[in-house]
Amino acid sequence: MTADRSAVVVAAAIIERDGRWLMARRLQGTHLEGLWEFPGGKVDPGETLDACLVRELDEELGVAARVGRLRWSTTHDYPAKRVQLYFYDCAIEGEPRPLLGQELRWVSASELARLPVPDADAGLVALLTRT
Repeated sequence: MTADRSAVVVAAAIIERDGRWLMARRLQGTHLEGLWEFPGGKVDPGETLDACLVRELDEELGVAARVGRLRWSTTHDYPAKRVQLYFYDCAIEGEPRPLLGQELRWVSASELARLPVPDADAGLVALLTRT
């Protein structure tokens, strides 16, 4: 996959445990504040998507991660920026902790379908909550 040089490239983790997904709430003062998202973050220059996820999950949640297959990718144009997102299935070791002060929640499919999420995540949410 080639990255769009004008886009912010983001890697995010789909972490499922006992039929629930881990979601994090975006902090106040950040782009899309208050919305719920899959944990992850911006890819640093020269960093691979896998390495980004391992780093981000350690920094944000204090867990070790094993990155699995790419489940979904999309590019979305927000008014202020273009975001290119890659969502990977991930397994984690340890219990996630909100190291940045963000709210964390394990949600069922029905809860996930009702959470306010960024527009770019809507396609993945639809895929995960199909019955």
